[in-house]
Amino acid sequence: MRILLLTGRKAEHMVRDAVKDSPHRCEVIVQDIDIAAFSTYGSVRRALQKRAEIGSSDLILVSGLCRADFSRLEDELNIPVRLGPRNAYDLTETLRYADKLDFSTKVPADMLLANKRRENATKRLHALETEAKEKFCIKTVKIGGDARMKVCAELVDATLMTEEAIRQRIGYYLKCGADMVDIGVHIGAKPEEVRRAVSTAREFAPDVPISVDTMSPELILAGIEAGVDMVLSLNGTNIAAVGDVIASEGIAAVIVPDSDNTVHMDLQSLFANIKKARDMGIERIIADPVLDVVGYGIGASLHRYYLFRQRNADIPLFFGAGNVTELIDADSTGVNAVLAGIAYDIGADILFTPEYSDKARGSVKELRVASEMMMLAKARNSPPKDLGLDLLIMKEKRSKPIPQLSDSGVIEAEPARKWRLDPAGSFRIAIVEINGRRTICVEHQPSGRRITGVNAKEVMDTILRLNLVSLLEHVAYLSRELTKAEFALRFGRSYEQDGAMVGADSVICGEKHRKPFIYTR
Repeated sequence: MRILLLTGRKAEHMVRDAVKDSPHRCEVIVQDIDIAAFSTYGSVRRALQKRAEIGSSDLILVSGLCRADFSRLEDELNIPVRLGPRNAYDLTETLRYADKLDFSTKVPADMLLANKRRENATKRLHALETEAKEKFCIKTVKIGGDARMKVCAELVDATLMTEEAIRQRIGYYLKCGADMVDIGVHIGAKPEEVRRAVSTAREFAPDVPISVDTMSPELILAGIEAGVDMVLSLNGTNIAAVGDVIASEGIAAVIVPDSDNTVHMDLQSLFANIKKARDMGIERIIADPVLDVVGYGIGASLHRYYLFRQRNADIPLFFGAGNVTELIDADSTGVNAVLAGIAYDIGADILFTPEYSDKARGSVKELRVASEMMMLAKARNSPPKDLGLDLLIMKEKRSKPIPQLSDSGVIEAEPARKWRLDPAGSFRIAIVEINGRRTICVEHQPSGRRITGVNAKEVMDTILRLNLVSLLEHVAYLSRELTKAEFALRFGRSYEQDGAMVGADSVICGEKHRKPFIYTR
């Protein structure tokens, strides 16, 4: 292909560097403007008039930041005029797809490629899961074999929750990508509380596998009576009491080792308990060597998983990622990504997590994305990168070049020394919850008007449209605070007006303790 790249004076060198190894014949044309984003029909037309053989070109790319309409130019030249990437840095990758993808007049090429990769990844995942050969199914969810690692989300102490709270929590987990839902049972729970929680879950999500999480034979039987599809957990203390019922109902069971201080005996007891379960007729067995907490034997527990998988390649493995995520003061995104990678390497089939602590919020979605990344990586026989899916939240995959400026003529910023109260009034900014939906809320005084929105721009635009501010410094302050509130909303953090963007140097996205929301209607 012959491609014409229209740029401005300031980006010329970056553009030339980006295209020098292109597989296509590229010509860089510099317009009589400094910034390529300000390209217009006129500036592009004038630049092209200085070039011969324009008609032999196959494609014209302009800056992805352009907002001008080039349809007239396209009609005149009979050559497609499309948006390139927003940054010259991304031209190298963009040009690799120039003959494979129809670039857009509205969407920058880098965004279009990202969307295309995500779309392709989604299609590939669906195909892989459809073709996967499982060990068995729980309802329609494939477990084991070469199926994707499934995510089981726990409702901690579900037996203490109201029916509406159970429904809301399950709805949230399913929206986050949970494949299965676990009913956590509180200490001292009664059978009727287990039956109520399980029945509520089954009525709300009849097609989703539901498990009950208790070692008590009485409570396990109550869960089975209410219709659970899986039991957590069985060991030498309860198999004899509930094994026959589990077998006759065809329910899946997670088998754990008996408590012991030695790795060897724990693993031996796990195999012994699996044999007991099989002897009683339980067919759908999932083994859980138990993942220990960092600082309390996580290395030894991973070795147990490894040894189990070496001895038995067929039984699906249960991996309690939440044991680690909940007990480390680090953002859960990276922790869950690494845990899912380790689980994939040792052949795990179910990733289990609650979202009990504030800092672990989002773990279900993170593990779902991570499990999909691992499936794609396995299919490509590659590390889990460049897949079309990622768990990059605050960091960039590739940083853009930083412009180098001379310090000549630069004005050093300093804060204003005086503060003025806006005659138009003041605002209180908060994150609130309205009918279960978190949103930014600003309340104007003295009018009492409340404005809600999910991003800073729409809230600020509304404030300006209603003429609720009169000072530029007040506009600047509100914009800064609303941006902080938007980040807090996006990352699931709490927000404190006039507070720092993050609460601690070591915490970027998550919080160890969440401040309460304001609830309103």
